Amino acid sequence: MKKYGVNELRKMFLDFMESKGHLVMKSFSLVPQGDKSLLLINAGMAPLKPYFTGAEKPPRTRVSTCQKCIRTGDIENVGKTARHGTFFEMLGNFSFGDYFKTEAIHWSWEFLTEVVGLDPNRLYPSIYLDDDEAFAIWNKEIGIPEDRIFRFGKEDNFWEHGAGPCGPCSEIYYDRGEKYGCGKPGCTVGCDCDRYMEVWNNVFTQFENDGNGNYTTLKQKNIDTGMGLERLAVIVQDVDSIFDVDTICALRNLVCEIAHKEYEKNYADDVSIRLITDHIRSATFMISDGIMPTNEGRGYVLRRLIRRAARHGRLLGIEGTFLARLSEQVIESSKSGYPELEEKKEFIFRVLTNEENQFNKTIDQGLRILADMEENMKKAGEKTLSGDNAFKLYDTYGFPLDLTKEILEEKGYGIDEDGFQKAMEEQRVKARSAREVTNYMGADATVYDEIDVNVTTEFVGYDHLTFDSKVTVLTTETEIADSLTEGQKGTVFVEQTPFYATMGGQEGDTGVIETANGKFIVEDTIKLRGGKFGHVGHMESGMISTGETVSLKVNEEARKDTEKNHSATHLLQKALKTVLGSHVEQKGSLVTPDRLRFDFTHFQAMTAEEIQAAEDLVNKEIQAGLEVRTDIMDVEEAKKSGAMALFGEKYDQKVRVVSMGDFSKELCGGTHVKNTSSILLFKIVSESGIAAGVRRIEALTGKAVIDYYRKQEELLHEAAKALKANTSEVVEKIGHLQAEVKALQSENESLKSKAAQSALGDVMDKVAEVNGVKLLAAKVDGVDMNGLRDLGDKLKEQIGEGVVLLAAVNGGKVNLLAMATDAAQKAGAHAGNLIKAVAAIVGGGGGGRPNMAQAGGKNPEKAQEAMDAAAGILEKQLTK
Repeated sequence: MKKYGVNELRKMFLDFMESKGHLVMKSFSLVPQGDKSLLLINAGMAPLKPYFTGAEKPPRTRVSTCQKCIRTGDIENVGKTARHGTFFEMLGNFSFGDYFKTEAIHWSWEFLTEVVGLDPNRLYPSIYLDDDEAFAIWNKEIGIPEDRIFRFGKEDNFWEHGAGPCGPCSEIYYDRGEKYGCGKPGCTVGCDCDRYMEVWNNVFTQFENDGNGNYTTLKQKNIDTGMGLERLAVIVQDVDSIFDVDTICALRNLVCEIAHKEYEKNYADDVSIRLITDHIRSATFMISDGIMPTNEGRGYVLRRLIRRAARHGRLLGIEGTFLARLSEQVIESSKSGYPELEEKKEFIFRVLTNEENQFNKTIDQGLRILADMEENMKKAGEKTLSGDNAFKLYDTYGFPLDLTKEILEEKGYGIDEDGFQKAMEEQRVKARSAREVTNYMGADATVYDEIDVNVTTEFVGYDHLTFDSKVTVLTTETEIADSLTEGQKGTVFVEQTPFYATMGGQEGDTGVIETANGKFIVEDTIKLRGGKFGHVGHMESGMISTGETVSLKVNEEARKDTEKNHSATHLLQKALKTVLGSHVEQKGSLVTPDRLRFDFTHFQAMTAEEIQAAEDLVNKEIQAGLEVRTDIMDVEEAKKSGAMALFGEKYDQKVRVVSMGDFSKELCGGTHVKNTSSILLFKIVSESGIAAGVRRIEALTGKAVIDYYRKQEELLHEAAKALKANTSEVVEKIGHLQAEVKALQSENESLKSKAAQSALGDVMDKVAEVNGVKLLAAKVDGVDMNGLRDLGDKLKEQIGEGVVLLAAVNGGKVNLLAMATDAAQKAGAHAGNLIKAVAAIVGGGGGGRPNMAQAGGKNPEKAQEAMDAAAGILEKQLTK
């Protein structure tokens, strides 16, 4: 048998499925689209759920993919064994109500035996206990003897996920030979050892589970198959584990080279080598889909992976940053299957290195703090780190819980995980809102779910702002209706619409839909599954009915202002790449008639000069009057032409490419001005950080810029009026006022100081001696904290060496100040401890350093009593 490489096997599978009439689709993003039940795509079928349920029409009834997947359920074991990993590729072929068991089983057998060339005598199918249909196909049609077909129960061979579509499975195992076995008598398919490896899983989705264990047969029976690409490569290449297959082995070897270590020489090193090898694959793919390291949701998963890898690099003795170098190897070996890796290369390296640097800064501090915590546990004879301490390491030093756990486990300590989870509750709430309890589809159920899947809408708004079309569906807020009448809220669906639905950051159009005897106000336009555009709003007058022809009119002024802002975001993105560098990537945008918002990746705040440069560049291109052109082209052709694509966006085969002269070229389905000169003006009004490595610019265009400057002018006139000056003299006048204020403040301080001195009278006769240390304890009135500090400094100079304690009564409060000179401290005086005891007398608290401390209290009548008690308190300090 030929030992095919990972990239070859991927291509062989997809080509084979294409030959069987399947539409080969590119891997979906790791970020689930419209599915809140998952943080990350974890199986080939996950992004296809809408096609399985019939909620959306598939592009073809037979589809095949190689889907990138991440599963972190076993993250604790990654590295410790050679079996576990977080990133894998899943080969799959899917049928949506097309073929069923016969074809699925025949093709899996044909691919494994005839295409890949596996020995048929070493392949063993398993079926669900009661699935006689599958048994007959394996036995009678494929010709597998009865004793080589294994029947397993629900746990192994029945796929279900709570309520929703489910069904029996048929798996195919491969006998890898005795060298991988456990040697126990009776070792066979289903044994836990590594001899019989599951290669392929055919899921026959034929039932619907209502969630209470009641099954009904589905009208549309589906096929969902999955085969781990890396696992297949392990078998074909006859190697020990996924870490030994060609592409992953090359990465593993690079880890060894960077660390100057040899694989399989030392178990602890091997754990780190495997963990880094796995985690850098996951991190590279996640970043290529636009995920950024954060402290919640999928961003937290990425941060954990990067930081675990960085720490294990340290354990191996790797110095400095190294993850980008490994990522380059991941990209090199996987770009033939995933071109987006190469496209986002520079960006991936920046994110990895930035996160690694941040972690390196905090890890040393964190390790020192953890070492102190360990020391305290040792002293107290404890074996468990408290949840609060574990959370402090997480919150302050970015140590994920499993990192702290891992470090402690190595030394025989545990963690109070319940306590940690309690402290984490706030972050958990945030993560939960990103993954709410939802239906099988991972989306909140709405009235729109009831609409026939065949209903679709054609958008004609690129060329028309008014259009006549037929009403296909009407809904109220809760149900599908035949008509809507005056006062009712609802949604109107038509065959063709000029209304743009909210997409790609551009806000949906508003306007009116009119019938012969009714008027519906459109407040928003939304895009739903299956290309349906919903016009959401209310009936202002009359009535509208299904089947009626209506006149749709977009609010033209709002649309035109939106278009100015949208076109400006394209110019801004190119300007930012020019000014800041090619690592800039769009992370989100919002385009409304009033303003634009643009989120992008950059790792520090922009300087005033950079903001000005970006703004100037956009205005230069507006003044240049660039023609805005839209071309429809094939997605690959578009990318080759240099058009910028959005992160994680799933594009159709045909895409719209919007070009503004030679300056900007982007894939975009939005609406735009015809010429950049229509934008008139562009003004950035703010730049701020919204997440780690993500900045946000808010800006205005056109008339909004003129309005903005008009407001600024009004403010300037008001300021001039208040200053009794002309607008041209405002700055000069403010300068004079500031100088005046400074002089008055200085005079005020001097008067306060004199007042404090005279309020104190001749204090030198109040100096007492306590065990050979001078103590001056005095009460003054009407002096603030600053005045008190100045007074304390002067008195300290006057007494030479000793302790000064002052109480100032102000309104209904007391301010306390204590100072101790070096000699007094050597004798045992401690300003912080002294003031703490004195403050208790005046009903307050405070403390500080041995040389100086301050406090406050709420019982001014006891100020003198506190001063009188000072000598006794100081004496106790000095006799210790």
